Amino acid sequence: MTVLLFGVTRDIVGNGSLSIPMNQAGRLQTVADLKTYLKKMYPDLGGLSSLAVAVNKSYAGDGDKITNFDEIALIPPVSGG
Repeated sequence: MTVLLFGVTRDIVGNGSLSIPMNQAGRLQTVADLKTYLKKMYPDLGGLSSLAVAVNKSYAGDGDKITNFDEIALIPPVSGG
């Protein structure tokens, strides 16, 4: 499973994308599972005020299902004026 990273999520992980090994990815059934996994692997992600997830270019809620074949992106909090 590949997760695309932007903004501060990219800075935290140290790369623009993250590959989750198949043996771990198979256990991730929902967006919430993915967030929990990523926050364990990269604890600084837990310090973000919000962390949105897009699945196949659409925002996804914590209960939405994910598969190994989905395009997943982490969208960090944004600010602007």
